[in-house]
Amino acid sequence: MIRINNIKVPLSFDFGQLHEFCIQKLGIEKKQIRSVRLAKKSVDARKKSDVHFTISLDIVAENESKLLKRIKGAVKQEKYSYKVVKLTAEPEKRPVIVGFGPAGMFAALVLAEAGAKPVVLERGGDVDSRSEAVELFRQKGILDTENNVQFGEGGAGTFSDGKLTTGIRDVRLGYVFERLVEFGAPDEILYLAKPHIGTDKLKITVKNLREYVQSLGGNIIFNAKFCGYETIIDNISSVKYIKNGTEYSLSTDNLILATGHSARDVFEMLHRKNVSLSQKNFSVGVRIEHLRTDIDKAMYGDFAGHSALKAADYKLAVHLPDGRTLYTFCMCPGGYVMAASSEENRLAVNGMSCFARDAENSNSALLVGVGSDDYGSEHPLAGMYFQRDLEEKAFIAGGSDYRAPAVTVGEFLGKTACGDFGKVTPSYMPGVKHCSPDEYLPDFVCESLRLGLMEMGKKIHGFDDNDAVLTGIESRSSSPVRINRNEDLQSLSVRGLFPCGEGAGYAGGIVSAAVDGIKCAEAVIAKLRG
Repeated sequence: MIRINNIKVPLSFDFGQLHEFCIQKLGIEKKQIRSVRLAKKSVDARKKSDVHFTISLDIVAENESKLLKRIKGAVKQEKYSYKVVKLTAEPEKRPVIVGFGPAGMFAALVLAEAGAKPVVLERGGDVDSRSEAVELFRQKGILDTENNVQFGEGGAGTFSDGKLTTGIRDVRLGYVFERLVEFGAPDEILYLAKPHIGTDKLKITVKNLREYVQSLGGNIIFNAKFCGYETIIDNISSVKYIKNGTEYSLSTDNLILATGHSARDVFEMLHRKNVSLSQKNFSVGVRIEHLRTDIDKAMYGDFAGHSALKAADYKLAVHLPDGRTLYTFCMCPGGYVMAASSEENRLAVNGMSCFARDAENSNSALLVGVGSDDYGSEHPLAGMYFQRDLEEKAFIAGGSDYRAPAVTVGEFLGKTACGDFGKVTPSYMPGVKHCSPDEYLPDFVCESLRLGLMEMGKKIHGFDDNDAVLTGIESRSSSPVRINRNEDLQSLSVRGLFPCGEGAGYAGGIVSAAVDGIKCAEAVIAKLRG
């Protein structure tokens, strides 16, 4: 197979005619071509007068060696190969996974296909009951601290945008993408340069994955809160959890801990047990919202609204005189700012889009990195306590009823007087209270926001528009704690404990978390095989 990269095609290109394109434009004889597949598709909008697609094609053909020499941009392409290693016998003690987000789901999938029949403990509910709890919080401000945007089937990524962009390179990536499609994700994630599933389709996907794991003998227990474990000579011997007020114990030698970045009670429990933990840098800031049509116009120029183009996205970073960096993160075109709290009297927001990305506003996190110097302590949980403190301040700033503090960019930058919102209506529910980030964010973060917004406005026209809205607090971009592990992926402190995914500090999104879940499952399989 050969891959031909960097092929420029117009927005009107008919992707159903790839064979004909290879014959006419690339000069490949029809009889030579065995198959053609779209391998990559991206929008090139660097020149607003010439917005087009750049594609890559995977072609299986006769005399590929000659085509490699003749066609510019052609390279030899090997198809990825990943196979789950099977166990020769069912383990005496079933491995346990805590958490059913991307890391836990793919750990469960691989262990189930290996024949290990894993048991999964998820503190939240299944995706249907979870959706009901999330909507109740959005509509009435009634928070379920165990079943929300952070906790439940699918993890925090379920109520985001389902973005699958990643900077890692790993043979397991193909497995992740193809299995997601198998379970209900759109086929286009296999070739889009910036793939996303969307919350609406992701709910279906995670449910199908769960049912498949169960069909292989896996057991997923919802509303089961992990509360501890026992050891024998520093080796995991059992796991404890609470369900419906009753404590249960599971005997196991292998525990994959994939609890996500918001399970603060787990971090505290591990610290009490003297498990090796360390501080981890993370970021805090706000969500910025613009009209989707304004962002489309800024990114696509006169091509905005073209039927072949979806809602525009962006990615920005500016380095500031004080050495800090302001950057955008988790950009949600045509989406909503979501109520993402998981603890009483603390506020957090996130972004979400459905597959169509057709909501009125587009939003993104605007973040500033924080670290040990900002925490003011060397305690391994200092970042988590710093995070909590800011969320408490944001809760109070919003009116102490889970409304979010929000303000226009114009007012925040001192360009307009205090007043009502303009053309951009805040999408956050259960509502917002007029309030500046100065009321809940550190001075250095606010200063970075002010300086950085004006610089970003130079890169994307209208980014610092007076009517754009800033809603806070965005505080859960990543884990503030790392659960330290060895090269064999087991805890430095407890054998048989496998810290996993974003919550353990080893991933930064859906895909990298899924890959880390696969790695931990492989490590468990290797241990079981001896």
